[in-house]
Amino acid sequence: MDSARNDDAPIGTYEYLDYSDPAEIFRPYDPCFPEVARRVGALIAGRMPDARVEHIGSTAVEGCAGKGIVDLQLLYPPGRLAAARETLDGLGFQRQTGLDPFPEERPLRVGTIEVDGAFYRLHVHVVAEDDAEAEDLRHFRDRLRSDPALLAEYVASKQAALASGVPNNIAYGQAKEPVIRRALAGRADTT
Repeated sequence: MDSARNDDAPIGTYEYLDYSDPAEIFRPYDPCFPEVARRVGALIAGRMPDARVEHIGSTAVEGCAGKGIVDLQLLYPPGRLAAARETLDGLGFQRQTGLDPFPEERPLRVGTIEVDGAFYRLHVHVVAEDDAEAEDLRHFRDRLRSDPALLAEYVASKQAALASGVPNNIAYGQAKEPVIRRALAGRADTT
C-alpha cells in the first residue's frame, strides 16, 4: 500500500482487495484497529468539529475476523453533507470506485493510513446524524460485541462465502446479509 501523500492530505491511496486471494480477504482481528479508528476520527474532527465519527463494522468488534478494513461512520448535522464530503476529500480520501459504488447523496470514501509502520485500509460511511442507517450500523456493531454466538455465526458466514469462491465485494456482502438481517430484526422491538 502507498504511504500517506503529505501533511495536508494524511490519507493514502486505497488499494482494492483481491477476492481471488482468500488470505487477503480473511484476516484475524488486529488489536490496533481501535487506535487506527481513533486517529482517523481525530483527523476528521480536527477539520469538521460539528461532525461525529464512530468506529463501526467488524474491526470495531474485538475478536471479529474479516477483511481488516477499518469502517467509520461520519455523522454530519443537517445541511452539512457537502462539508462532510469536502472534509474527507481534503484529508486525501478518495471516492469509492468499482462495482456498485455508493451514491454521492450517501457517499463512501476510501483511503489508507499508516500507524506504527503498518498500513490500514479505511472506509468512511458518510451518513446524516438523524438517519436510521446510523443507528442500524451502531446496533449491529453492539449486537456483535454483546452476543458471542452471533459473532461466531457472522465470522462463519464470512468463511463460508470465501470457501464458496465469492468473486467480489457484492457477493461477499450478500453472503453475510442473512446474519445481518437477523441481528437487526429485533432493533425495532428495543427502540
